[in-house]
Amino acid sequence: MIRNLTTREHEFGEIALPQAPGLLRFARRLTADPAAAEDLVQETLMRAWRSFDQFHGGTNVRAWLFRILLNTFYGQGRKGRLTLVPLDETEKAEPGKAAAAGSEAVFDLAGALAKLPAEQRTVLMLGAVEGFTCREMSEMLRIPMGTVMSRLSRARQAMRSHLEPAAKAGAGTQRAYSHKGSS
Repeated sequence: MIRNLTTREHEFGEIALPQAPGLLRFARRLTADPAAAEDLVQETLMRAWRSFDQFHGGTNVRAWLFRILLNTFYGQGRKGRLTLVPLDETEKAEPGKAAAAGSEAVFDLAGALAKLPAEQRTVLMLGAVEGFTCREMSEMLRIPMGTVMSRLSRARQAMRSHLEPAAKAGAGTQRAYSHKGSS
């Protein structure tokens, strides 16, 4: 019995624990409190450990863990209240390394994400940030793949419409050079 437990612990450590940084990054965007995000990831990993015997080897462990994280988050009474957390100090551009306009662009992006409905923001973060496919998101969120694609499309459209005015305003201060027709 002890040997099986050791083997099980080792297997869990090999496949589940390396996913913790991605889970934490995602949890920080779902909660407004870094401590709450850490608690959410800890609870996710505890639930994953408890049900690890139900995990089928060879399947997508990331999708399985993110599904547990989302179920845990929603189960804690926060459904429908997903909020984007402001960028951490470590994620902000370091002074001297980025122009002020570049820093503003980062905050415009964060603001645009914050304006998205929770369903669209979740799909966009899972797809664009975490790299899940539409099929994986469909299985994780337990919604039809067409719904995932629709939410993703609407999220991208909303992001474009929010960010284009800022990009056009910034483009007015930059010179554009064209090589067409010049000899």
